[in-house]
Amino acid sequence: MKAYIRPMLARDPDEGHRAATPLELLFDLASVVAIAAASVGLHHAIADAHALDGVIRFVMAFFAIWWAWMNYTWFASAYDNEDALFRVLSMVMIGGSIVIAAGIDPLFKSLDLTTVILGYVITRVPLIFLWLRAAMADATRRQTCLRYAVGIAVAQIFWISLLFMPDVSMTLFLGVFLLGVLIELAVPALAERSVNTSWHRHHIIERYGLLTIIVLGEVLLAAYIALQSVFGETTDMSLIRVAVYAVTVMAAMWWLYFSDEDHLDDTNLGRALSWGYGHFLVFGSAAAVGAGFAVMVDVVTDHARIDMQTAVQSVAIPLALYMFSLWLIRDRVILRGLASFIPLIFAGLVLVTVFVPVGFGWLTVLSIACVVIRNALARAQGLADLGDAS
Repeated sequence: MKAYIRPMLARDPDEGHRAATPLELLFDLASVVAIAAASVGLHHAIADAHALDGVIRFVMAFFAIWWAWMNYTWFASAYDNEDALFRVLSMVMIGGSIVIAAGIDPLFKSLDLTTVILGYVITRVPLIFLWLRAAMADATRRQTCLRYAVGIAVAQIFWISLLFMPDVSMTLFLGVFLLGVLIELAVPALAERSVNTSWHRHHIIERYGLLTIIVLGEVLLAAYIALQSVFGETTDMSLIRVAVYAVTVMAAMWWLYFSDEDHLDDTNLGRALSWGYGHFLVFGSAAAVGAGFAVMVDVVTDHARIDMQTAVQSVAIPLALYMFSLWLIRDRVILRGLASFIPLIFAGLVLVTVFVPVGFGWLTVLSIACVVIRNALARAQGLADLGDAS
């Protein structure tokens, strides 16, 4: 029988068969709720012709969701001992994610961050105690753990102070918010500059892959909305095309992400940070693609204040960002020659559709072509390397 409280010792980074735990999957489920709420907010903002405001609010909400998830994920990879206290504190953080989700609607409607900040702090404060527990048990990395605890505490004091900030201009408000983001991003880089935590590379890759699947689910949700409309209030066959295109683009996005090559090929701190931080673009853009397809449904059913070309742009821009982000965090590092540039090239081609009035079917064609060409060139490179080695 497991003890209720155990020392929070560092886990073995080379542990075999390390996989996501049921508790981590439950944390992901809470993140699903918040991500879905942020995507809905972006969807309605674009459909109501408030795209810029919607994108700003979406980025703010998504940062809170992603950073809470990311910090929990990396801590659990290094120190999850599955004792009762770890589980209880994890449940508190899961509750915080739900509070964040509840605050997203006020954020989109009136830029009211109160509930989002409250939920965010709830997800972060328990992590301070977890890092202090790790500091007591892991003498080798005690300094690293204490830096995390202090850094997270300082960041939460900053966010709470925002609740008492007087009314200021939008520009100043965004500047202050960006300062808070920079403080948060600096904590891991400063904490691990001397001794790294013992996170598990394959475990981290799996955890990021699981969240990628979650955000791709937003595209499937848009396809569901389209088909629901077909069999509901309208029989416009354009909705069937939207659903087919959404599922096809989602499949291409999945195939691009889950390539044969390892995403994170090195445990070097700089590489780990750029890969981990760069996933903000991967996750955010994937969720935004789903919102864009939902906007297309609104345009077809006359529930939007924008035209179809604008709806196409609402898919094309995040889709291009998704391709660019995969080039940034993976292909430019692990591939060579032309193969390493394929996602970047196709990101540019997708962006062309923003300026040239084309049907949204072209986004599907470009997505499929990117997968086929990228993977063919990557496979050819792999075979060439194998031949050289022999």
